[in-house]
Amino acid sequence: MTRREQIAIVRHVPLSVLKEQIKHHKGLPEVVPRLVFIQLRYTGMSVVQAAEAVGVTGQTGYNWQERWNTEGLAGLVPKYAGGRPAKLTADQKTVLIERLQEKDHWTTTEVQHLLRSRFGIDYSLDQVRRILKSLGMQGGKLYPRDYHRPADAEARLRKTPADEQEHGTGDL
Repeated sequence: MTRREQIAIVRHVPLSVLKEQIKHHKGLPEVVPRLVFIQLRYTGMSVVQAAEAVGVTGQTGYNWQERWNTEGLAGLVPKYAGGRPAKLTADQKTVLIERLQEKDHWTTTEVQHLLRSRFGIDYSLDQVRRILKSLGMQGGKLYPRDYHRPADAEARLRKTPADEQEHGTGDL
């Protein structure tokens, strides 16, 4: 004995229009399997069978059908939203930018320690890089700096014309 479907499919558009939308869909590619699912439901397949045919779980099929029944085609468009709220608020980001502008070069480890000490927020180094990139900052490898090097090293090493006459030009 077959179980009768608990939730009926609402026929917002005729089957022929649905087939045309599947064939010539120009929007997000994720919508096509959802349209195929609705087409299978139009032809009499159960929610679970239609869901398995397009490669999703039965619960996902019920979710798609519910959205189709209430919103029509617009309900099949994925709604990308949500996620975990950011630990760093907009005001804290502003303070962070001001603090980062005080110094020319920062390492991600230094920024990680700054976030921990200033705001009490622990981020991984990868997340610190993502935050810095979102703030428009670019990473790069710095040239190694010798801490023994004097600040005026270039001036000390620059040859003057008097030095060349004194020591010779070096040409043979």
